[in-house]
Amino acid sequence: MPEFAVELRDVSKRFPGPSGEIVQAVRNVSMQIRDGEFFSMLGPSGCGKTTSLRMIAGFELPTEGEIYLHGKPIGQTPPYKRPVNTVFQNYALFPHMTIGENVAFGLEMKGVPKSERQARVRQALEMVRLPGYEARRSRQMSGGQQQRVALARALVNRPEVLLLDEPLGALDLKLRKEMQLELKRLQREVGITFIYVTHDQEEALTMSDRIAVMDHGVVKQVGLASEIYEEPNCRFVADFIGETNFIDGVVASVDGDGYGEFVAGELRFIARVPAGISPGRKATLTVRPERVQILRDRPDGRPNTFVGSLRESIYIGTDTRFIIDLSPTVQILARQQNALPIGMPVMEGPAGVKLWVTWAPNSARILVE
Repeated sequence: MPEFAVELRDVSKRFPGPSGEIVQAVRNVSMQIRDGEFFSMLGPSGCGKTTSLRMIAGFELPTEGEIYLHGKPIGQTPPYKRPVNTVFQNYALFPHMTIGENVAFGLEMKGVPKSERQARVRQALEMVRLPGYEARRSRQMSGGQQQRVALARALVNRPEVLLLDEPLGALDLKLRKEMQLELKRLQREVGITFIYVTHDQEEALTMSDRIAVMDHGVVKQVGLASEIYEEPNCRFVADFIGETNFIDGVVASVDGDGYGEFVAGELRFIARVPAGISPGRKATLTVRPERVQILRDRPDGRPNTFVGSLRESIYIGTDTRFIIDLSPTVQILARQQNALPIGMPVMEGPAGVKLWVTWAPNSARILVE
């Protein structure tokens, strides 16, 4: 069997715009999605992720390039001939049908015998933890239960690939977080490939084996959740995935071990430098707020140690955020977990108090895009 469940090779999609112009929704996208993995396409609205998913489903046809399903080209194959199913944000359950009838609808259209339909419906509802719900109506069920029914209706057809277009978007925050874990559990149990579209970076990090970050129709980076977060390859990815600090400056020097000196005004930093960057290049240094350590007194012998002036501290329960001015043009956001026993004071102070900040060289990265 081919290594990839789904592969996009140099796929582009253009639409006619409202004024006759051509809109480029997807630009030369190439992605390889492995069999049995939970793969997410992540990005802001209009980045091309839903268009890419719709081309895999067959609802849109590529303008250029080809799409392969287990090694077979399907770019021009109609949707009903593709062994994939899609779950949308709008569950589109038939209100006049029972839950069992909703789940069985696709099987009935395929001419599956009634006895087999009933057995497969029971099995699908058990997968989504709704056993015995066949006789209920959708209006009698919560949003989370309706979402599970939509999943059962897709899974009952035994697709080779399941496509999910922001299926949790209509749920409240608490239920959405619960369903994220349920979806991941379900994917592991059924063992088929899930391709998930979302604009929520925390959702993608929580569920995905790998993530493709998209912007303006282009795939900016593909990798494990940890790689996307810890090793962003450009400013857009670093900014879109979680919080981070950006400092603009110039690469002053590069050593042979993948580190370099970075200068921003009078401040000098040591950070990781991607291959191919030479001294004198304008660039951006990024460091995550949780990597920044705050101290009352100056530590000895640590690189990337600076004294700053506290602008503001914000207590948000799980952690406290500190905004510290290192210079008139450089500001650092630091985040520290409130892991102290109840009753012990959290580090804070009035605006203007002097604090030391420090971080390890391997916690900072220099980006040139």
